[in-house]
Amino acid sequence: MNLQQFQAIVGNNPYDEHWVEALNKCWPDYDITTPERQAAFMGECCVESAKFTAIQENLNYRPETLVKQWPSHFQNMDIANQYGHNPEKIANRAYGGRMGNGPEESGDGWKFRGKGLIQLTGRDNYQGFADSVGMSIDDAAAYLDTFEGCVQSACYFWESHNLNALADQGNIDHISHIINGGSLGEAERRQFYQVALHVLQS
Repeated sequence: MNLQQFQAIVGNNPYDEHWVEALNKCWPDYDITTPERQAAFMGECCVESAKFTAIQENLNYRPETLVKQWPSHFQNMDIANQYGHNPEKIANRAYGGRMGNGPEESGDGWKFRGKGLIQLTGRDNYQGFADSVGMSIDDAAAYLDTFEGCVQSACYFWESHNLNALADQGNIDHISHIINGGSLGEAERRQFYQVALHVLQS
C-alpha cells in the first residue's frame, strides 16, 4: 500500500506516513497480502480506530453511562459516582478479575486496557500477543503504544481468528461480528471495505 492509497481509504490523518510504513512492514508476516485481505483489514480498522486516530480505549465515562455499560460492576449511582470521569479507576473495576487480570486493586485493568487498531484487552490477550512476538508482557504493553505495535497486534488478532479465510470469501459481516461481537457499525465497515477494495485493485 502506498501513501496515496492510504489517504484515499482513510482520509486525512496526521500520521499517515507512519501508518503506511507499519502496515507494509507487518502485513507480509501475516499473509495479509491480497487486495481482498488488505481491504477487509482496512475496513475493520477504520471503524475500530476511528480512521486510525483512536488507538487506546477511551474510558472517560460519566457515572450514568457506567451504570448502563457495566451494570454488574457499577450496580448503582452511589458506586458509579466514585468512579465517573476517572479512566484508570474505571478500567481497574470494570476489567479487574477477568480476562486474566488480577483484582481491581492490582491495577491490571488499566495496564491491560484496550490498545491497538483492533483493541487488545486483558492480560491473557496481551500475554498471547507478547508470546507471538517474542516479548515480555511489559514490553508488549509498551510496544502497543507505537504505530507498529498497533498494527501488529491487529494482525495478530486477525491471524489468530483466521480472518484471511473470511476475507477471501468476501464475508465482511462475519469478520465484523468476530471483531466487534455484534453488528455495530456493519454498514460503515462494508462501506470502508468497498472503498478500500476499489482503491487497492486499481
